[in-house]
Amino acid sequence: MTEMNTETTSKPLLEVRNLKKYFPVRGAFGRLGKTLAEVKAVDDISFNLYKGETYGLVGESGCGKSTAGRSILHLTEPTSGHVFYNDKDIFSLSDNEMRKLRTELQMVFQDPFSSLNPRKRIGDILEEPLAIHDRGSKAERRNLVLEMLEKVGMQREHYYRYPHEFSGGQRQRIGIARALILNPNVLILDEPVSALDVSIQSQMLNLLKDLQKEYQLTYLFIAHDMSVVRHISDRIGVMYLGHLVEEANTDQLFDSPLHPYTEALLSAVPVADNKKKKDRIVIKGEVPSPMDPPSGCVFHTRCPYVMDICKTVTPKKREKDEGHFVACHLYEE
Repeated sequence: MTEMNTETTSKPLLEVRNLKKYFPVRGAFGRLGKTLAEVKAVDDISFNLYKGETYGLVGESGCGKSTAGRSILHLTEPTSGHVFYNDKDIFSLSDNEMRKLRTELQMVFQDPFSSLNPRKRIGDILEEPLAIHDRGSKAERRNLVLEMLEKVGMQREHYYRYPHEFSGGQRQRIGIARALILNPNVLILDEPVSALDVSIQSQMLNLLKDLQKEYQLTYLFIAHDMSVVRHISDRIGVMYLGHLVEEANTDQLFDSPLHPYTEALLSAVPVADNKKKKDRIVIKGEVPSPMDPPSGCVFHTRCPYVMDICKTVTPKKREKDEGHFVACHLYEE
């Protein structure tokens, strides 16, 4: 877990409120066809991100966490909800205002190869954001890029090479350099280490922690690996089928998980000490389709503690302990 570097935790830097993103499923003729159904990728999630912290957003593949990250930055058009950054509603900004705001909010994508233009040299890729936002002269931009390459563990001569000449870990370092080149305040990291070898993952996580400390960065760290999230996060939100089902400080979540889904996720995390090893909880059944999610609690079809109320009433997120929130009928008074 990182050492949280916040001057105050009373006022969030980024507020996500009732965020929804539904994708229409259309019939024949594509966009002209009739909407047959909706894929509810993100379904009414809310959380806060405080200055200097790392908030881990975790869940199995297809739960909607990457869509949430892209929607927060307005890279994907949200269906409804609000995202406030320094009290500004991002979704109400004009294109020009949003363009200016992107210097403060940046994203590192999961696949570093597809996110880099294969026809451009690394120097040109990293200089492009500076040129778009009219930062410095050509010589100043080049010097800044060379300095940033060294900051992320690359060499100056890499400035002249193409993306295909690098390994996956090196390309991800380049992706991080591109996100940092405009000196943002917030980075949304979408599965930044999932495609890397385990040995490279640890190097990348340590790099991210060092950069966070040096540049006073705030991270939204999206991942499916609980061990990785535990290593870097101050707080963790657990997503299941588009819903945020639990939220707590990292130690609090790992020591005393409340939601049955979180319990199952943590039981699968490898533990070196056999005395601390917990019995594996196997979740039965398949993940329901986000096109036709279950009524009531979306986890009730796989939950070992299911009650009648779970099948009809959607549980509300409530604070069970200080800073520990859960959306589950088991904890209703």
